[in-house]
Amino acid sequence: MYIPPDFQVQDPEQALALIRAYPLGMLVHVHTGGLDANHIPWELETLAPEDGGTRLIGHVARANPLAQQLCDGDAVLVVFRAEHAYISPNWYPSKHDTHLLVPTWNYRVVHVHGHVRVHTDQRFLLRVLGKLSRTQEHRIHEQMPDPAGPWGPKHMPHDALMERLQHIVGLEIAVERLEAKFKLSQNRSDADRLAAAQKVSAAGAPELGSAMTGSPAQT
Repeated sequence: MYIPPDFQVQDPEQALALIRAYPLGMLVHVHTGGLDANHIPWELETLAPEDGGTRLIGHVARANPLAQQLCDGDAVLVVFRAEHAYISPNWYPSKHDTHLLVPTWNYRVVHVHGHVRVHTDQRFLLRVLGKLSRTQEHRIHEQMPDPAGPWGPKHMPHDALMERLQHIVGLEIAVERLEAKFKLSQNRSDADRLAAAQKVSAAGAPELGSAMTGSPAQT
């Protein structure tokens, strides 16, 4: 990925925070039929190096050709993207002085490079389902409390759950390299950047606008 110095993220924690906030990642891989991409929700695990290090875990339907295409050790790329938006030159105060500015597009993306392992054992699949549902259910439960509480695999009858496990395949990707590009008008003056951030928020991308202002709550 091309990353000019102004947009390069040096702190890996910022990249990991984006993955947690936007867990639907695009898995890209090469197989005998060519290049393919699949959109998969991931759970990020950050462990000590001796325990496996940072990794992504997820699952796909066994009927998905990806389940047959991937082999242990295959190199893969997973792309995560936060909010993005068009930036009009009219939003920069300096445009009205120079009339030399052009449109651009602001965004935050993280690329994860690593090698995949394919899992079919029940223990791994239950862990994946449990972690994914726990993270997402608690997130929505905080916003919209449900008297029944957060859903989890334990709410399903055991036989039905075991039968469902036969129809999925687990994926584990050891994170070997992170690339993070936050293009947030850092190459503009503070006046231009903050003015554009206000317009971006008003146009329907408040999280991107917050990121452009440097708010700690950006992720």
